[in-house]
Amino acid sequence: MQRDLEQRGIPTVSPTVSLDVTQHAKPPRAVFLPFLMGHHFGVPFHRDLQRRIILECLDHLVNAERPGEIRFPSITWAQARREGIEIERRLGLR
Repeated sequence: MQRDLEQRGIPTVSPTVSLDVTQHAKPPRAVFLPFLMGHHFGVPFHRDLQRRIILECLDHLVNAERPGEIRFPSITWAQARREGIEIERRLGLR
């Protein structure tokens, strides 16, 4: 799908949690997030992290230097999960 959109002049970026699949598929641009499968935007209720991921993707969309480039932001699953647990506590969900 990305290639079809790109051929029509619409730039794309793919947030991904599976580096090996991404390297094999070779999308035009990708942002690798070392998160669990299905958690491309982190943990529930963590708006700051979700916003950061979206901004990383948009920045990469504009600033990628070569086709197929994969960006590796400095975000870890452990950090996202710790912050997510704290957010859930503040919301009274834990």
